[in-house]
Amino acid sequence: MQYRDYGKTGKKVSMLGFGAMRFSEVDNHDKCVEMIVHAARGGINYFDTAPGYFETRSETVCGKGFAELRRQGLPYYVSTKTFQSNESEIRREIEASLKRLDVPAIDFYHIWCVTSLENWKERKNQGIIKTFQKLKEEKLINHICVSTHLIQNNIAELFTESVFEGVLFGYSAYNFKTREKAFDVVQQKNLGAVVMNPLGGGLIPGNPELCRFLLKSGEECNKENAVKVALQFLWDHKPLSVALVGFANKEEIDLALSAAETHTPRTEAELATAKANASKSFEGICTGCSYCDDCPQEIPIPKFMDAYNRKILEQDEQNIYNQLKWHWNLSSEVAGTCSQCGSCESVCTQHLNIIERLEYIAKNAPK
Repeated sequence: MQYRDYGKTGKKVSMLGFGAMRFSEVDNHDKCVEMIVHAARGGINYFDTAPGYFETRSETVCGKGFAELRRQGLPYYVSTKTFQSNESEIRREIEASLKRLDVPAIDFYHIWCVTSLENWKERKNQGIIKTFQKLKEEKLINHICVSTHLIQNNIAELFTESVFEGVLFGYSAYNFKTREKAFDVVQQKNLGAVVMNPLGGGLIPGNPELCRFLLKSGEECNKENAVKVALQFLWDHKPLSVALVGFANKEEIDLALSAAETHTPRTEAELATAKANASKSFEGICTGCSYCDDCPQEIPIPKFMDAYNRKILEQDEQNIYNQLKWHWNLSSEVAGTCSQCGSCESVCTQHLNIIERLEYIAKNAPK
């Protein structure tokens, strides 16, 4: 395992991180602890969870895993988050997190899910920065971090806050164009940089042909190789500290560890070529983060966007409607009830033209 600097904190973190949001059997504590130990023995020392993963059960099982890592003398860093903004709510949540995680302090504590500058200003006005500074002074957290889905200049503006020591943001072969500027600021300010959704929320393993351009001559285009090359594409970014992968089982851990062990960095020129090819392969694909799943008209937007992906991925309009009918049991007529209020597009982490896509689905349905 290679280890990289987490910004200017002095901490060395594994370039592969353990995302504790996809356990296949989160209530089987023994199995989950076994996964955490297995990952740590493979060299992973960055473990990320949140109080919203499996309704706090992820933090609980991680706490049991960390206790076992301590017993075996295996090193680890803890990352978790809060949606809360005012001091009383943040303190209530971190006290519960510390208890579940069974640790005296959080290594990397994140202001969770900043989706717009307006949202950020609201939370800042509620005193979130001062509260985080107090928590650090009280040694309840070690480093102040932020998790965001902002893009382009907005993400750069967020980082003008001098208090941040690290950032967690979505970045992968499919959406790197919208967040490349984050790495510019990461380098300027020497921040720790962790990327989430490195495999597009399962989109890349499910569509390995999308990563064909990253394969070496003679390599088979399959799920396993797609996962490897997609992760290695991220590790070619020198400012990156950790690529955070959500693991469901030990087999997925082993596959990601194999990718790390066989990683040979590209040159800057080779990376530029890979980016050019990635732009052509992944443009416009929805990854199903589901932040848009709060439609006033009760349209299940993530399901419709998943169906629209069929048009992009498979170059077949009919497959939109096959996916709606046979996979989601939905009528295309539901898309036509969109009021065009824009609430979905305002929270879309990829800034997709959701309204236009819903209109397309409604108007082009087969008769």
